[in-house]
Amino acid sequence: MLFCLIAKKQRKKHIHHHTNVQTLNQYLSKGDQKKMKRLVKGFAVSLLGLSMLVGCTTQAPGTGDKAAGDKKEQITVGLAISTQSNPFFVTLKEGAEKAAQENNIKLVTVDAQDDPAKQISGIEDLIQRQVDVILVNPTDSAAVVSAIKSANHANIPVITVDRSAEGGEVVSHVASDNVEGGRMAAKYLLEKIGKQGNIVELEGIPGSSAARERGKGFHEIIDKEKGVKVVAKQPADFDRAKGMSVMENILQGNKDIKAVFAHNDEMALGALKAIQAAGLKDVVVVGFDATDDAVAAVKEGRMSATVAQKPELIGKQAVELAKKVANGEKVEKNVPVELELIKK
Repeated sequence: MLFCLIAKKQRKKHIHHHTNVQTLNQYLSKGDQKKMKRLVKGFAVSLLGLSMLVGCTTQAPGTGDKAAGDKKEQITVGLAISTQSNPFFVTLKEGAEKAAQENNIKLVTVDAQDDPAKQISGIEDLIQRQVDVILVNPTDSAAVVSAIKSANHANIPVITVDRSAEGGEVVSHVASDNVEGGRMAAKYLLEKIGKQGNIVELEGIPGSSAARERGKGFHEIIDKEKGVKVVAKQPADFDRAKGMSVMENILQGNKDIKAVFAHNDEMALGALKAIQAAGLKDVVVVGFDATDDAVAAVKEGRMSATVAQKPELIGKQAVELAKKVANGEKVEKNVPVELELIKK
């Protein structure tokens, strides 16, 4: 702009100078007049070139760098989800999608299908897409660390959802209190069996924070009671079919079972089938997640209780948190989502 003003002033001076030259010509010889004209033309050409070089134009509206602190017109959020074969995570994803639509956010989802290697590959894909924030629902809390560190290196903020990660830089964690949920299940189970009898525990995917934390809370209460014994504790990977087969194997060796605590509803429902097939009655079965099938089983009296997480709310809050992070706002390190025990 400064160059433009100078150029305009110089052009005005040039016009005034041209008038003076005409006056001066009266006193010069024809040879000197020609020399003077060449000098004036040369100056005019130089001035024109300078004007073109600096580009004397005003900036078009909407161009140029945005002011610091301006919010993005549309944010792209990546969701690396552990699986879509589990109803809990289907509902979580639906909650995230609804929040994304309400907030004009583009949501890109990659499904790990409960495979840690696929999850790492999916997160790397989100990094290549240069999303603004990545929501990670870990399949394996330890295995996912390398992918989170890759996102850190690419300066893409990471938020963990429902399950935590064992390393890497995470700006926030959105989840229910899994330890407290385990305690809730244990207290209810003890009440139902009168603090006496054998208990089976079906664990989730080894290495997942949900399995570790739910088990921790459960044993904080159960291990204090001398009248009860955990006679079997085996992983069934949060899967209904595996829950059924693992429970069948356990019952072949010991049918004197008073209660089952499963780290999620899918395993609980599988265990319930095995218990019914074995002809056992009055076995207290407690699950975790409050999926539609589990809540229906509780209402029908087939299943005793389920610890209700709110997956739709978890997904919704995770996306809303991602929006704040993308816009440079400060967020809480941990965002808890309330729990509730569903029983008949």
